[in-house]
Amino acid sequence: MTAGMPSSRIDTGKPHPARVYDWLLGGKDNYPVDRAVGEKLPAEARANAARNRAFMHRASHWLAQQGIDQFLDIGTGIPTSPNLHQIVQAVTPRARVVYADNDPIVLRHAEALMAGRPEGAAEYIHADVRRPAAILERAGEVLDFGRPVALSLIALMHFLPDDQDPYGITRTLVGALPAGSYLVLSHGTADQHPELRQETESAYRKGEIPLRMRARGEVEPFFEGLDLAPPGLVTATEWYQEQPAPVYERSGFYVGVARVP
Repeated sequence: MTAGMPSSRIDTGKPHPARVYDWLLGGKDNYPVDRAVGEKLPAEARANAARNRAFMHRASHWLAQQGIDQFLDIGTGIPTSPNLHQIVQAVTPRARVVYADNDPIVLRHAEALMAGRPEGAAEYIHADVRRPAAILERAGEVLDFGRPVALSLIALMHFLPDDQDPYGITRTLVGALPAGSYLVLSHGTADQHPELRQETESAYRKGEIPLRMRARGEVEPFFEGLDLAPPGLVTATEWYQEQPAPVYERSGFYVGVARVP
């Protein structure tokens, strides 16, 4: 990520978190530098990426069932079907979805991203989460911030070190949402895999990708002032609404869905 406006030029000599994540999910839209980081990660990283993705699917589907028909997904990454707009528009065809990411390779997929239901919308913003006001301004051209919006920050904020104020950025974004909106957040942690922490941090550090995994007590402040929906702040494999979690599995992510009062 860049501090200013994101560049539209793809740098194939430097790894990017979105492309590393794509590799972890079995995608093909990545480069040798991204694969080099992924291959240094613990083997469990691939399973954890899939568990995190499955949480996003469940949470988005549940929110659409609750009547939420506007979604702002920041740090969307490279599309992996089904993507968020496909999930929510299957429930609510009129749903409007805005994606935002700062990886130029996502631009190549923008046309596919926008191929949503004709009753709704799926648009893409090339932007950096560290400029939240710019994202909100552009998203406002598609979304009506006078009505509830679901804000998704999936596997994103752990790439923002403390000195980049991830909590303040989240408060700015949530502060623009009206009552009845939701924050959907997943965040990397080593709480359940302490033995893998050093290997994970070393892989990202060698790729010059900042990584700040956080403990449960450090993830809780992202939801400050919000009402967490059951089952609360849990690991990715424990968040279920329609049914109990089928089987306990460790996870490298804390997740939560919280309502703006």
